[in-house]
Amino acid sequence: MSPPLRLLERNILAWRGMWLIFLSVLLEPIFFLFSIGVGVGALVGDVTLPSGEVVSYRSFVAAGLLATSAMMGPVFDSTFNFFVKLKYFHIYQATLATPMRPTDVVRGEMLWSLLRAAAYATAFLITMAIMGLTESWWAVLCAPVAVLIGYAFAGAGLGATTYMRSFIDFDFVNLAIIPMFLFSGTFFPLSQYPEWLQWVIRCTPLYQGVALERALVFGDISPSLLLNVAYLLVMGSVGLWVAGRRLGTLLLP
Repeated sequence: MSPPLRLLERNILAWRGMWLIFLSVLLEPIFFLFSIGVGVGALVGDVTLPSGEVVSYRSFVAAGLLATSAMMGPVFDSTFNFFVKLKYFHIYQATLATPMRPTDVVRGEMLWSLLRAAAYATAFLITMAIMGLTESWWAVLCAPVAVLIGYAFAGAGLGATTYMRSFIDFDFVNLAIIPMFLFSGTFFPLSQYPEWLQWVIRCTPLYQGVALERALVFGDISPSLLLNVAYLLVMGSVGLWVAGRRLGTLLLP
């Protein structure tokens, strides 16, 4: 078994008794779907997509929440959990005393984040299918895209966490995540925002995931989606590279 898979196995064994945490993160977007997508959706009515297609508001919101469900778990793992193990539990100091290298550590943590992202997104996608919110057979690709979203945010989170000095720095994580959650097209079409703000939103990481998931859910496939895929791949890869370099600098003599 490769070193990253060994670290993945360690995380699975360490977290197997904490199923309530997994359940809470899994249920959060589902609760949002019922409260906002279904509840508020009854008041809002239908939404017109940029392609001109008219869809129900709950279907529109569900696609956006699918992307956020893929983001939340990896962000939590790659920032808070990674920071605690690095700064307080000193797990990685012991890990690097073995033949495992810093790149193996960050890859193992990445695999753990992707496993959670896949689990959350799959459960949410099944909920959408049961509620009749998947408009196209392209929706079967939503789970792999959710893993890509998790890769992007986990990589960025791991890289950023290596620069954190205390829990106060987690305010910056919230400062980034909460506005993205609210204003990345999850709950409202971009047409509802001023034009300058639309361009700002189009540059945010979560919007790339929302655009991909929504295109798959409604079958609105175009070559421009490759740009969203490239954005997320580069974001995750750069973060993973930074995390490996920084972890070696911090822990190796």
